Amino acid sequence: MFFKRDELKLGYLYFYVHFAVEVVCFFYLTRVTNNSYIVWLIPFIYDGMAFVPQSLIGYLADKYPKLDMGLIGVAFLLIAYLVYMLTSFSIYSSLIILCLGNAFLHVDGAEATLRNSDGKLSPAAIFVSGGSFGVITGKLMASVAIPNSVMLLFIVSMIPFILLANTYHKKESDTKKFNYVSENINSELIVIVAVFIVIVRGYMGYGIPTTWNKTTIQAVTLFFTMGIGKMLGGILSDFFGIRKVAIFSTLLAIPFLCFGDNLMIVSLIGVMFFSMTMAITLGILVSVLKKTPGLAFGLTTIGLFLGTVPIFFIKLNMTINIFVIVIFSIICMLLLRWVLKRGDKHGSNI
Repeated sequence: MFFKRDELKLGYLYFYVHFAVEVVCFFYLTRVTNNSYIVWLIPFIYDGMAFVPQSLIGYLADKYPKLDMGLIGVAFLLIAYLVYMLTSFSIYSSLIILCLGNAFLHVDGAEATLRNSDGKLSPAAIFVSGGSFGVITGKLMASVAIPNSVMLLFIVSMIPFILLANTYHKKESDTKKFNYVSENINSELIVIVAVFIVIVRGYMGYGIPTTWNKTTIQAVTLFFTMGIGKMLGGILSDFFGIRKVAIFSTLLAIPFLCFGDNLMIVSLIGVMFFSMTMAITLGILVSVLKKTPGLAFGLTTIGLFLGTVPIFFIKLNMTINIFVIVIFSIICMLLLRWVLKRGDKHGSNI
């Protein structure tokens, strides 16, 4: 059974931590952007300050494993909310501190679920999926009359989960069993390919045509589907093989994404398939950067930020947007087919 394995326990524990982090962050973002005349600037700063530093923080976590990145992250979040609620400092002061807390907690979850996964993708995929559920929950909570102080309870609630996770987390463990990529391809080239695929996914996460998304229920369903897709990407890869899941999920997503603009069910199927590549690209990077899984995870978040940058400055019409999605999805599929070796799965070990 899943829950009897320590590595999957870590996945479930950090699922909650990731969920709570995004609740706290998106509650904050929703509240402050509602009161800001530059609505786009705060989310842009947040994406940059929360995503980009994770590569450096991940490197530090790899080099100094005794540092408890999770508790450091919790401290940053608490300070950010106290600055936000109790001082007259600029909103950007609390925003930067909040971003650092987010980054430290993300790296902590990635390190724990990768180093103790026995080469499987499921634990990290379960951890990563928690974010989608947290994003929409934080937005919804911010839209109703909930005091800001309630977020302090969410922040403190992460501490027992992190402490319990530390009892399963062997910080000196390595990631030697991540061997998903072809040995005949230059490692630096594989890193570039993986980051490129993440950049495409980052863009598509915002660029998917979803004019059907008009109600709260529809928004909740969209984010829940993203979360389920991220989770399934790792679990199905462990059962059926990462290469098969990568190729088929990327290809199958295309028609559903392109023709689901006004059809919720069709679009959601595409979103689920598209979201599956999250754990797969992480597995590719860790296969190359075995000694530095924190850095590998940080590279994926840099890719996500680079993918979101065009959304803030460029608005494509529907036809061009669909064309971009189709072309880049096919390119990503071909790249995945090229770098991933055949026959890697861990279904018998789960």
